[in-house]
Parts: sequence; C-alpha cells; structure tokens
Amino acid sequence: MNILVIDGQGGQIGAQLIKEITNKFENISLTAIGTNAVATSAMLKAGAKNAATGENPVVVACRKADVIIGPIGIVIADSLLGEITEKMALAVSKSAAVRILLPMNKCENLVAGVPNLGTAAIISDTLAKLAEILEKKS
Repeated sequence: MNILVIDGQGGQIGAQLIKEITNKFENISLTAIGTNAVATSAMLKAGAKNAATGENPVVVACRKADVIIGPIGIVIADSLLGEITEKMALAVSKSAAVRILLPMNKCENLVAGVPNLGTAAIISDTLAKLAEILEKKS
C-alpha cells in the first residue's frame, strides 16, 4: 500500500500525519512530498523515510499512490498561498488513488457544511478513514 502525504507552508499538518501514520500502521510505503523545503523538512523530522520537494515529485508520486492525504487545498490550483500549481492540483485530482482531503478552512477556501474542527479532530478522523481503506485492501 503506497500512501502519499502532501503538505505545504510550514508542513505541520503533514508532520502530524506522518508521525501518527508511522506509529499506527505497519506494512505500508509512506512518501512525504512538500510543496516547499520547509514542509518537506518538517515531515522528515516527523519520521518520513521517503521525501521530496516540489511540483514534479507531486506529479510522479501521485501516479504511484494508492492513497493521497493532504489539506483540501492540494486539489485547488493557487491554494496554500500559491504553493499549489495547476500541475500539482491536476495530478492529485486525476490520480487513481483514494484521496483523503483534510477540510482546512484557510487560504480563502472554505468548506461549507463541515464544522470548524480542530487539527487533532481532523487528524483523528483522517486516521480512521485510512484504517478503513487499509482494512478493505488487505
């Protein structure tokens, strides 16, 4: 199972995801892609073994992923303060992978119908969804 975590800006959401995923799940291949070097560095410090930075790594990793996890902005061009390029958003959107998108109501992208949850609650729900996916695949 190839799991891809994509994050930008300071990489704190991605770092929390990496830490929780590596602690909770075994027998997975986990890749972290940062839209900038700071985000990638944060995910590496959190325990990511495979990591890269930038547009082309996002495009390539999306082709190989079974599950893509990241803030909802990874499917919206110019989001995350402009860090998500059109190619990145298209690669995530067109991927055959299951996408678990975190409803972060930031950067002028607001998700209607979703309560404004704290990061801990969003991460917890993400892990539950990932566990369901992994259970179905095994």
